[in-house]
Amino acid sequence: MANDQNPIGSRFLAPISESIWDMKYRLKGPDGTPLDVTVEDTWRRVARALASVEAQPEVWEPRFQAALDGFRFLPAGRIVAGAGTGRSVTLFNCFVMGTIQDSMAGIFDALKEAALTMQAGGGIGYDFSTLRPRGAEVKGVGADASGPLSFMDVWDAMCRTIMSAGSRRGAMMAVLRCDHPDIEDFVTAKQDPARLRMFNVSVLVTDPFMEAVRSDGDWDLVFGGRVYRTIRARDLWDRIMRSTYDFAEPGVIFIDRINRENNLRYAETIAATNPCGEQPLPPYGACLLGSVNLSRLVRDPFGPGAQLDEGDLRDLVAVAVRMMDDVVDLSRFPLPQQAEEARTKRRIGLGVTGLADALMMVGLRYGSEEAADWTRATMRQVARAAYLASVDLAKEKGPFPLFDAEKYLASGTMSRMDKDVREAVRAHGIRNALLTSIAPTGTISLYAGNVSSGIEPVFATAYTRKVLMPDGSRREEEVVDHAVALWRRLRGAAPLPDHVVTAQDLTPMDHVRMQAAAQEWVDSSISKTINVPADIPFEEFRDVYQAAWDGGCKGCTTYRPNAVTGSVLSVAEAPKPEPKAEDPPMERPEELEGATYKLRWPGSEHAMYITVNDIVVDGRRRPFEVFINSKNMEHYAWTVALTRMISAVFRRGGEVAFVVDELKAVFDPRGGAWMGGKYVPSILAAIGIEIEKHLKHTGFLDSAASLVEPQGTATPVVRTGKFDDAGWEETPAQDAVAAPPGMACPSCGSYEVRVQEGCLSCATCGFSRCG
Repeated sequence: MANDQNPIGSRFLAPISESIWDMKYRLKGPDGTPLDVTVEDTWRRVARALASVEAQPEVWEPRFQAALDGFRFLPAGRIVAGAGTGRSVTLFNCFVMGTIQDSMAGIFDALKEAALTMQAGGGIGYDFSTLRPRGAEVKGVGADASGPLSFMDVWDAMCRTIMSAGSRRGAMMAVLRCDHPDIEDFVTAKQDPARLRMFNVSVLVTDPFMEAVRSDGDWDLVFGGRVYRTIRARDLWDRIMRSTYDFAEPGVIFIDRINRENNLRYAETIAATNPCGEQPLPPYGACLLGSVNLSRLVRDPFGPGAQLDEGDLRDLVAVAVRMMDDVVDLSRFPLPQQAEEARTKRRIGLGVTGLADALMMVGLRYGSEEAADWTRATMRQVARAAYLASVDLAKEKGPFPLFDAEKYLASGTMSRMDKDVREAVRAHGIRNALLTSIAPTGTISLYAGNVSSGIEPVFATAYTRKVLMPDGSRREEEVVDHAVALWRRLRGAAPLPDHVVTAQDLTPMDHVRMQAAAQEWVDSSISKTINVPADIPFEEFRDVYQAAWDGGCKGCTTYRPNAVTGSVLSVAEAPKPEPKAEDPPMERPEELEGATYKLRWPGSEHAMYITVNDIVVDGRRRPFEVFINSKNMEHYAWTVALTRMISAVFRRGGEVAFVVDELKAVFDPRGGAWMGGKYVPSILAAIGIEIEKHLKHTGFLDSAASLVEPQGTATPVVRTGKFDDAGWEETPAQDAVAAPPGMACPSCGSYEVRVQEGCLSCATCGFSRCG
């Protein structure tokens, strides 16, 4: 019997868990009336829906519900939110889209498919390596190609437009091969603070490239059989590393290793991943995700007999595999090609969460050799149980349609799988071509009692969360890591054991060691962020990626806090709270500091002048009012209305950065315009961009989505100074108030924002950049 860690009288392990359930997973009617009265109703709804595709649903529904009970098995949020609701939704988390054909028709067909998938809430990955480089000849039209980056801008605008229509947030991943002629521009593209904000970007790194880096060899940049130019491999590698060091992107994906290790290498070629990298998928590939909560399977936690209940783990994994296989048949799909891909291969991504908490409970320090060995052994148990369960399903329901015994056994994970598992597969086939993955679990881990996410370390043992009450007031509540909360219940105020560590205590190689240990028995990949200190030397930072390659990882994502990316690893005292929602609007001082920006919309006869004035509150400069002036009288009414509304929002205080996002998301059906090499979907979006420039310059915006100006560009501020009834007095730009420490959540304003599992997420409200 594994440990019973529920607080008496509640199925939720922490107050934040109930909040997350109510916001994200609880079924409600059109008027907001809860239809899931309790979390048991949610578990029952999901279990009944998944069991409905079984031949004996009455047998499997209670077993499925038992697996969900106590947050032991955590299907991905899309399954919990969508299964059994009667809504026509996809229960799959991630997709890689079809190969983009290098023609205008092919490009926009692919864009349409992406829009339909994102509208359904799916995160998507794309390989843009098939598009000819910038400057290449386009035969028959007498023009030169604009290159893949220009079309990525179009995808970016599409994603922003879909989001502005109220769709569930879905992330995008763009990858480009390391030998594409535009790779150098791709590596530095996101250094432009207004470009590709809807994308994560990664470089597809090949084995020959890594060999050229190691030997300091030359590297050809090639497209269509033509060598465009030859560069030094180490120069490109250092460019990738330097951009990642300074801007946290791009990541790297070891694509040849992924294909070599793929169980289905005889039936597919992988060229891209989903947005967080844990699912390398072929064209139109789709995968669903779920996690076994290891923190719920430890017997005698913190005691002398503390250990993982391996029998309970095997039983839970077997039920979880069946549940996820049933999702393949239950789910809808945005595109018929995705449905065909899912049902002919029946790929699932079963992983774990709560690993760091489980290590804490059994007395092991995260990142140590002993913890890595324990992780490797645990993931081997998960893999064995999952593969054997899938064999049992094949006996009952048949193997996946593309199964070929000899080819399957000779490829990927199967080549090193235990003999008894290989013999079982040979004799009976297997239901699911691939079975294991470590997915981002930030939100479902909060829902499960603030357990540590995936295989990430504990970020903080505790933090303070501000909760908005119905009367508009705010109260503070402590959010405690699940294992730490259990320690307190068992040991009271006794100090935490020495082996308890957080992300701030670890070296980069501790992270690499844990990722490599888990990867050995994961047949897909792992979503993980290797957090590194801000002062790590560049040479040492570069060595982290080499260590990930040498350790057998399939990719690597790092995060180094700095003035550009934001100091999300800081655990220092949070900035003073913003004015409360119930406070009256701020009074206007006699004089304000501000800046004026000139905006000329393409095709317009007159320029607009946008002035943003600021006020200083608690030592922090924040926007107070906006004025928009134009000689074009057709603009007069709407610009006056717009400035009054924006100024009213600014004067209320609180988190106001959403104004920028809303403006930038406005799509003009008559068409946008290209400005400075970027597509802007409307004149309102252009105004939003100018306001955003101001908020960045003053330090009000400080987030991963709000980077400093790219190197080599001029400052956006036209003039700064004080404006009052006497007129304007110029002041130097450097007199602006410095930016506050940390990073604010764009959804709730909390400073509990983290980069984990390759994803920016908020520990207070569950907001995630990754869906």
